[in-house]
Formats: sequence, structure tokens, C-alpha cells
Amino acid sequence: MTNWNFADIWETIAECIPEANALIQDKRTISWSEMDHRADGIAKWLLDLGLQKQDKVAQYLYNCPEYLESVFGVLKAGLVPVNTNYRYYEEELVYLWDNADTMAVVFHGSFTERIESIRKSVPKIRGWLFVDDGSGPCPDWATPYEEAAKSSMNERVAAPWGRSGDDLYLLYTGGTTGMPKGVMWRQDDLFYRLASEGISPYNPDGDISDVRAAISGPGPVCMPACPLMHGTGSFTALGMLAQGGSVITLQKRNFDPAELLEVVTEKKVNVLSIVGDAFAKPILQTLEANPGRYDISSLLAIISSGVMWSEHTKEGLLKIHPNMILLDAFSSSEAIGMGASFSSGNQASDTAKFSLGANVKVLDPDTLEEVVPGSGVAGMVALPGRNPLGYYKDEAKTESTFRVINGVRYVIPGDFASIEADGSIHLLGRGSVCINTGGEKVYPEEVEEVIKDLDDVQDCVVVGIPDDKFGESITAVVELKPGKNLSQEDIINAVKSRLAGYKAPKRVHFVQSIGRAPNGKVDYARHKKESTEWAEKQ
Repeated sequence: MTNWNFADIWETIAECIPEANALIQDKRTISWSEMDHRADGIAKWLLDLGLQKQDKVAQYLYNCPEYLESVFGVLKAGLVPVNTNYRYYEEELVYLWDNADTMAVVFHGSFTERIESIRKSVPKIRGWLFVDDGSGPCPDWATPYEEAAKSSMNERVAAPWGRSGDDLYLLYTGGTTGMPKGVMWRQDDLFYRLASEGISPYNPDGDISDVRAAISGPGPVCMPACPLMHGTGSFTALGMLAQGGSVITLQKRNFDPAELLEVVTEKKVNVLSIVGDAFAKPILQTLEANPGRYDISSLLAIISSGVMWSEHTKEGLLKIHPNMILLDAFSSSEAIGMGASFSSGNQASDTAKFSLGANVKVLDPDTLEEVVPGSGVAGMVALPGRNPLGYYKDEAKTESTFRVINGVRYVIPGDFASIEADGSIHLLGRGSVCINTGGEKVYPEEVEEVIKDLDDVQDCVVVGIPDDKFGESITAVVELKPGKNLSQEDIINAVKSRLAGYKAPKRVHFVQSIGRAPNGKVDYARHKKESTEWAEKQ
């Protein structure tokens, strides 16, 4: 059995390439040696608080070097990081930190007032670590981050209870419905999955000596454009640092494609991490509007996960830079490696068409038998192997998502797909947002794909709203590109030209903005509510 632990890996890399860049943001550059020593300081501060083995520490931060540096410190101390959505308000924060049994929080100064209002509601939290972002002074109940980072006196800090691959990495995910759930990854299993998917260069069955043998110089320059608080950003960053690479975080807190492209040009970024068309479309539009302004030739790969990435957008990016690889990963917080599609040169892969990952099954939800390729039957995607232990403090959800079938334990996160005759899968979407209209099941993402392919459409969400005759009727919520104009009939006819008639929207609700979260995902419940209210007024 392997025993991978990220703190052990990163400490080894810091010994191999101490002067190489590890973390970069704007004009700030932190070397591997500096990150290692500063993370020792964070680990010492946490241990001085009296935290015990596998206690939980929350990162309540925007993207910044301190995010990954503090995670390193948490892991050094044998503790557990807890990602925190910076869009959460008071009640959501109290729920999350209470559910996670959080004992300490690393936070940006911008959140001081919000934390002030809830501190009495989270009495388990012993310490607050203040990251100065120029928004105001450190409150008297918190410790300045820089003070803690410099507290180790460059001495290695070790967890009194040791470290192992059994140590947890806790990733809270909101999914498409319900309260946030903490996905419990053993670090060994998480690293094994990342290595198996090619996000680290090592043999997943190896050990720490492989790291020492492999690291002879700096690794790739990576930039997660999406938030580190979500799986796509954090998993990519973990994997790139494990290669001895450097991670660049953008300075602005709202996604700006021009800023991203300026940084790619200046810093010669090799790997870019995004979340589907929510990021890719604005990047492509900015490139097309400014020919010759940006140099993206350093990009070896763009990795996307979590939201569908359209064929049309991939084609546009490859037209500008055909020598990179576009990896569309079919993964989630609970399941890494369900499938992938690769595009390069003049060939962009079809939207939502993936090759199955190793040993992945598509199972009929009623019989739990494998779906026959080419049958058109929609089944649940099931991934066996090295998967999370389950959801933290949620046995019922763990039992429903992590299931033993014919003696094999699978993670079944709720994604539905059909298998083509050639063995590839066509992703339909999450069953939790499936629309039942007149007895027919319609997966919103399948309809969204078609609408988002229209040249004049910026973004789209499809929901089902109550209908006396059909139970639910399909409504498309559409955001057009600035200055563009499409009618409801244009949208409906476009869907009917490519999909069965019952999948076409009955109504089209045009909006100024879809309002996606920083991770590129949408709140289907909100759009369903707002579209229902809109339809009632028509």
C-alpha cells in the first residue's frame, strides 16, 4: 500500500529546488524554500494553539499565495484543511464551520466584519489568522498572518503525531442541491488519483524517493483561473506543486480575461485551469478582439472540469494556438477520472463526448446492470477504485453515493450518461436537476449545449418550471452577447433542429446575466424560482 502525503512531497521538493519559484501573484514571488519555512511558521502557530491530530483548519480566502502556503502549514502539522466559499454569508459560514468542527480559520481582512458578527456562534474556533489585504487593521482577536509565518525561525516543524497517507484532505462541495458536504479524501488516495490521471509525473505506486529522483529543476508554470476554494482549482494546484512547479494566482477578485491573458503572456504560463465555457468564452472573445496583443504560445495545456466546454469554443482557441492540448476532464469533488476528452491541432472533441476512465461503468439506475453501448439508455456513471472515504458526518449521503455493487465499491456522484456504439460516453448531466416533462426525462445540460453553441448567445441555463399539463415545462434562461438580438423562436427552433421536439424549451427568459459563481457553476434552484415567477407574470 502506498503512503503519499502532500506535506512530505512538498518538503522534499523544497530541498531539491530551494530557489525555484513556488508561488506568484503580481509582483510577489515566493521560492520553494521560502514557502517551506513560512509554512513551518503556520504549522507552529497552529500547534501552539493546542490543536490535536486531524483537527480542522479553514481557509476563508480569495486566491492568493497564502492560500496554498497555509494549506502546506496545515498539512505539515498533521491537521486537515477546510475550503470555505468566500461567497458565503453568515448563516452558511456558521453551518460550514460547525459541520466541519473547525478549530482555526485563516481569513482575508475583507471578511473581518462578517466574522465579527458570527464569532459567538462558532465557539469551537480557537484561533483566527488575519491575512492583510489592505482593507483595514488586524482585529485584536486575530493574529497577523505574517507574524505567524515568521515564527518558526527556519526550523522544521513536525507533527507530534507524525504524518501518513491516511491524513485527510477535506473538500466541501455544494453540488447542485442541498447544504455543503465535506468530501473526505485520504491524501494517499487523492495523490494516487491525481498521479493516475497524469497531473503528477510519478508512478502512483511509488514512494517519496521517486520525488527526490525526479525533481532536478523547476516544473511547469500553472495558473488556476478558477477559485482555489473549489476542486478544479485546488486539485490542479496540488498536482502542479507536486511536480515542483509554480502556481500563479490572479490579483483581481473578479474574473478578467484581459488580466489572465496579460499574465499568461508575461509569466509564460504552461498550464491553465478553467471551468468550461464560463471562462473559455470570454478568453476566446478577448483574443479575437485583440489580434496579436497577447502571446499564448507558452501554453502547453488548458484543463477544464466541472462544467461543459463546447466544441465551438475549443475550435476557436485551437485556431489561435493549435499546438496546445485542451483537456476536458469529466470529474467532480468526489470522483476523479470518470472520463476525459482531448483536443489539439485542428481537431476539437465534441461537446459532452468523453472516453471512459479505467474500469468506469455506466449502470442502469433500476437494475444496476451495465448499459449496453449504442442502446441510447441513460445510466449512472460509476467509478471504482481509490475514492474518498465518504462525506464528513453524513452517513446517509455516504451510503447513497458510495455503493458496493457485486462486491465492488463505486462512487456514483449523480452524473447520467449514455454510451455510444464506439464505447465513448455522451454526458447528459446531473440527475438531481433532471426535468420530467410529460413523462419524458430531459437533462438540462444537453439542451444548454445546443443553445450555447449559437453565435449570439453568451450563456444559458435550462430549468423545469411547474406546468399543469406536463408536470414541468422546459424554460431556457438566456444571456445574449452585448448588442446581439435573438427571438424566443430562434432559440426554440435551434434546439428542435438538433434534439427531439420534447426537449425544446416552451419559453425563453432573456436576462442580463446568468450570474455564475466563481467556479463556473450555476444555482439551478434560484433560476427555477425566478423563471417560475417570471412565467406567472407573462
